[in-house]
Amino acid sequence: MKPIQKRPVIGISMGDPAGIGPEIIVKALGNSQIHAVCRPIVIGDTAILEKALKLLSIPLSLISIAGPADYSEDPKTICIIDGSRLSETATNLSVPTVETGKAMQDYILMGVDLAQNNKIDGLVTCPITKTGLKIAGSRFHGHTELIADKTGTREFAMMLAGSRLKVVLVTIHIPLCRVAESLTIEKITQTIRLTRDALVHRFGISSPKLAVAGLNPHAGENAMFGNEEEKIIAPAVALAREQGFPVKGPLPPDTIFFQAINGNYDAVICMYHDQGLIPFKLIHFKDGVNTTLGLPIIRTSVDHGTAYDIAWKGLADPTSLMEAIYMAAFQAKNQAAFQEKNRAGK
Repeated sequence: MKPIQKRPVIGISMGDPAGIGPEIIVKALGNSQIHAVCRPIVIGDTAILEKALKLLSIPLSLISIAGPADYSEDPKTICIIDGSRLSETATNLSVPTVETGKAMQDYILMGVDLAQNNKIDGLVTCPITKTGLKIAGSRFHGHTELIADKTGTREFAMMLAGSRLKVVLVTIHIPLCRVAESLTIEKITQTIRLTRDALVHRFGISSPKLAVAGLNPHAGENAMFGNEEEKIIAPAVALAREQGFPVKGPLPPDTIFFQAINGNYDAVICMYHDQGLIPFKLIHFKDGVNTTLGLPIIRTSVDHGTAYDIAWKGLADPTSLMEAIYMAAFQAKNQAAFQEKNRAGK
């Protein structure tokens, strides 16, 4: 293992205090493997985490710190930067409130500030809800839009990543009937570029192989089943190839994911949400990680929601959070290595 000071510092925003975020955090940080790969710091609320520790009878202690410089190396201690001072009763309703909605947003903003100021090497986000943000007065629908705005990022994309499959979405949360009209050559080409750059800079894949899925059955089959492939997707792929990106497509959506999980492609660019997430969650339902491409900071997230129905019952599974922490640390190390290589002129 590398010297202890080489482990990246990873911030973990607690998410909605009324959801399963606090539970999965204390479960994950009770695992010694997390501390072996990074120095985790929670951005949340001491009183809420103390309640989670008591609920789960996990033998860890908490220490509130002013910033990452005060991190404790004791793996039995959870270091937390307080972003709120809530009462334990804030979790009792298992639904978002104005109070918890404001807190969840504050945790994220604190994490972004720490990352932008190089105080942490990556940010892992626990689940929040659009409803929680809305009732707290936020104009954003979720993590991605909020963080993009805070960092001044205009071009970004959602990647769902696992050991066998990585998918990136051209369109995200829009009705299926609007997908075709939302596709543009520029947007697809941008997504290809963001995917390639992330795989090189943060995943350590020097020559990534990318595939682009068609929109229609059999990728349109010569416009027999739709002409978006001929009018939009194929020209975007051709343009990306002219710009030097290693990409193939549009390929039939019913076979492209089989090819990817068998190692023929490092990532699949998908035209809409369920096209990518259905095969991804079939394979990586418990260990999938959401990571945002194009941001100036490393951000990963659990691939699940707040799960209010099981929150504060001791039932939440920390697997996705652990994988998100591992991936943030992995990306941080790869990015540091890539930057060092560039500085050395190699």
